[in-house]
Amino acid sequence: MSKRCDWGKANELMIKYHNTEWGVPLHDDHKLFEFFVLEGFQAGLSWQIVLNKRENFRKAFDNFNPDIVAKYDENKIAELIQDKLIIRNKMKNVACVNNAQRFLEIQKEFGSFDKYIWGFVDYKPIVNAFTSMAEMPAKTQLSDEISIDLKKRGFKFVGSTVIYAHMQATGMVNDHLVDCFRFRECQ
Repeated sequence: MSKRCDWGKANELMIKYHNTEWGVPLHDDHKLFEFFVLEGFQAGLSWQIVLNKRENFRKAFDNFNPDIVAKYDENKIAELIQDKLIIRNKMKNVACVNNAQRFLEIQKEFGSFDKYIWGFVDYKPIVNAFTSMAEMPAKTQLSDEISIDLKKRGFKFVGSTVIYAHMQATGMVNDHLVDCFRFRECQ
């Protein structure tokens, strides 16, 4: 049996997510938006809660299509807030629509969100070499910098901890523990 990061052992869903997605360098704007939405909803909650509802989010948010989400009106937001299959936090749902609009602005300015966000790491993953979960930070100076820039651009629910989680999930940083079988695979 291959060794994996401690957090990636909780259940089959977390194992699959750890083994196939987390930390893999991601350059597809559609998937980057999906993670951006999910991490915004994670704020103050566990990733397990969000991951359990991922398919429901996918349905509720038109397969995470930023062009569609950016056009949601008050009626659609009210519908989302009543949807018991997702996280019904009004501020997070409103922020999601706002963030889709800001996401499209970045695409227009930079050509893609990928080009913008990966520019912060010079288009290559930062490879950490942690040997235990205790070494792993919740945020870094770089996630602070990205958070500040996103907030200046009008994004919501993009605190430094949320942004660091986004960086980890999308492979901007490789935080797989060095003895995890995914550490080398995600470089």
